[in-house]
Amino acid sequence: MIVLYAANGCSFSTASPRKNNVLVRIPHYTIIDSFSVMQNNDHIMRTSKPEILSPAGDWIGLRAALDAGCDAVYFGVKGLNMRAGAENFTAASLPKIARLCHEADARAYLALNTIVYEKELGLIQKLLGKAGAAGVDAVICWDVAVLQAARRAGIPVHVSTQMSVANTESMLFFIKHFDIRRFVLARECSLVDIRKIRRQLKNVLGQKAASIELEVFAHGAMCVSVSGRCFMSQFHYGTSANRGECYQPCRREYTVTALDEDISFTLGTNYIMSPKDLCTLPFIEKLIEAGVAGLKIEGRNRSPEYVGTVTDAYRQAVDFYTANKGRRGFQEQFEQFKKNLMHNLDRVYHRGFSSGFFLGKPIDEWTDGPGSRAAVRKEYVGIVTKHYKKAGVAEIKVESNEFRQGDEIMFQGPTTGTFTQGVASIEINHEKIDTARKGSLVAVKVDQVTRKNDKVYVVKANS
Repeated sequence: MIVLYAANGCSFSTASPRKNNVLVRIPHYTIIDSFSVMQNNDHIMRTSKPEILSPAGDWIGLRAALDAGCDAVYFGVKGLNMRAGAENFTAASLPKIARLCHEADARAYLALNTIVYEKELGLIQKLLGKAGAAGVDAVICWDVAVLQAARRAGIPVHVSTQMSVANTESMLFFIKHFDIRRFVLARECSLVDIRKIRRQLKNVLGQKAASIELEVFAHGAMCVSVSGRCFMSQFHYGTSANRGECYQPCRREYTVTALDEDISFTLGTNYIMSPKDLCTLPFIEKLIEAGVAGLKIEGRNRSPEYVGTVTDAYRQAVDFYTANKGRRGFQEQFEQFKKNLMHNLDRVYHRGFSSGFFLGKPIDEWTDGPGSRAAVRKEYVGIVTKHYKKAGVAEIKVESNEFRQGDEIMFQGPTTGTFTQGVASIEINHEKIDTARKGSLVAVKVDQVTRKNDKVYVVKANS
């Protein structure tokens, strides 16, 4: 369960009910060939809602995304994706990833969107063969060699934003020659651009245009080079952003020094190469109305609580919109609902928020310092040593930071995912105490099942 600040006073219905605090979603369909809609493994069905795609950089993040109600998870394998800094997965993990996604009525998308070198072509073909056998639903790529290999393996392709597709002529080329049905648009595209593309596709393709899907990044980090074609990290550290290895030199503070005089200046209060994070929640209805089929959340390098919180916020917003649009008082309630969800987004990692290019070219949308602007942070406490299911109690070994009654604590694990709760009471040997100190073994009532070796954190406000 994610700790949420609910939209108080907003009564609404949701088309996707929750059971035991897990979103119950209608299954989906996916388009897989020749402008037709076909059933895929009995777990897919097209809806009018845009698909919410969540990032997974490890098993905890994957579980957090599914528990928060995403429609699809995108992930990479070691060495061949744009987030090499994440833990990532191995080819041997593909069957388990696909199974976990399909059990949650979600889809599994493999991101193979790096530069591919000559020596890796054989590896790509083998990997895609394993992905097809595992039941992976689509491959996200832009290199034509990967695209063709995916087609040979019988896996649908989503053209990555790395291809910078921003017009219908480019799309028609891929549709004609490669039978592509989904395009992750270039980040430079505005809402006006998206609407124009949608209209032009209908003009050219007629009814077949309905089978062409437009996906956009809706939330998360933005790169100063827009689509990741940056060489700063490569030049300075020998680690290529185009291989997912960026050291992010753009996110740092710089000093300008005069060559002919002993004078230097720090570059103002803005980090002029470090954009704020994208956040479309305040105008998410405009993306839906523009005909966007997929809302992608960036963040395979970010924490499980980020994945869970952001996914949940966009899930709630989309469900609220589709269930209540047109009702009396909807607009006022929706605006208040989004404001409350923004409080949740402010609790996890961000560099400040920007509308990106959707509302026009961003002006002066730079961060004003390094690191996160989140309202809270987590500090490591220890691990779960035992869970008493009948009593609903977790035994916690406190290895670092202490916590007190009334504090907010967070649990994370590969099967548990991530959830946060308040501490109602703490006991040692059935004796109540106020503070769990370093070195102690304490018992805490928990809202959900925990597991041995789950990590425990205390959540604290940032000043």
